[in-house]
Amino acid sequence: MSIGLGCRSSSSFANGNCFCYAQRKQMPHRFPLITYSSSSSISSDGDALACNKTNGAVVSGTTARGRRLLKIREEKRKREYDRLHNYPSWAKVLEDACKYDDELRAVLADSIGNPDLMRKRVEDRVRKKGRNFYKSKTGSVLSFKVSFRDFNPVGSYIWFELFGSPSDRDVDLIGSAIQSWYVMGRLGAFNSSNLQLANQSMEYNPLYDAEKGFKVMPSSFHDISDVEFQDSWGRFWVDLGTSDFFAIDVLLNCLTVLSSEYLGIQQVVLGGRRIGDWEEGMTNPDYGYKYFKI
Repeated sequence: MSIGLGCRSSSSFANGNCFCYAQRKQMPHRFPLITYSSSSSISSDGDALACNKTNGAVVSGTTARGRRLLKIREEKRKREYDRLHNYPSWAKVLEDACKYDDELRAVLADSIGNPDLMRKRVEDRVRKKGRNFYKSKTGSVLSFKVSFRDFNPVGSYIWFELFGSPSDRDVDLIGSAIQSWYVMGRLGAFNSSNLQLANQSMEYNPLYDAEKGFKVMPSSFHDISDVEFQDSWGRFWVDLGTSDFFAIDVLLNCLTVLSSEYLGIQQVVLGGRRIGDWEEGMTNPDYGYKYFKI
């Protein structure tokens, strides 16, 4: 459509196909005109529209962040349900015990509420430090039983059974006592040929003949193995050499006090190749094996 200063023909004007410029200028606008001041306005409106769409997506929960938050809420709701309906009774007992036992609370730490992790923490603590959380003295009020099974003083095992699997502390106590006993025997301490003071009265100053003691035929242990443990059983091999049998009395006296005051021993067996459920060659710590190096 051409717009000029006049009409090209009267027929065009009669048909209404053309309006003169003056008449169009005087006609009112039926619709408001939309103007843009600059291109930046268009860009700004586009950004606002995109922002509104983005905000709408967040509200609807369809973004990755929204899905993660929804998943976290569902997991939290499931844990709360399991804690109220499927929570193990033993875990509740442990949680209640934490109120009165600082050591147990330190063992469980941040595992409270997670039964699997709580069980693992307690098992690790039992394996390292013993089973009793409250009792500081772990000795036994009962005397242990002593038996012999073809004991050979020049090469036999000495076995002992505890009331439970030993902790690292128990292993050190027993191992240190046996190591000290062996060192004394190795240095000739168990020699009945030179017991000058055993039968003398100590009311008066006794006489000791150092020359006689020096001339006595020496006696000493020959060899000993490491102290081994499998669950509640322990053993070590020893060759008493030329030492006298009262070395066994000294060992049993030592183990008696050790049992009553610290760790508790059920029985001691001298001799024998296999006792209880001992398995030769089983040296895996995961299966309850421990040892003390002598």
